[in-house]
Amino acid sequence: MKNFALKLVWFTTAYVFIFVSLCQTNIASSLILSLMLFEILLILFTIYLVLTDKYTTTNTFKDWYGDHPRDT
Repeated sequence: MKNFALKLVWFTTAYVFIFVSLCQTNIASSLILSLMLFEILLILFTIYLVLTDKYTTTNTFKDWYGDHPRDT
């Protein structure tokens, strides 16, 4: 997931922000609807890819957070 899926999540997020900003302009409705259809498919593909990723870890809840270890 750290390679392709994470990049896809960032791309999807940027695409949604660009789509929302384009909706505020005077662009043809057919283009907006086409972009929206692609956005829906992109979001569904991103969700599927993240949920079916084979990422595993050896950390447990006892390890706390990786960037802020708990003092024991």
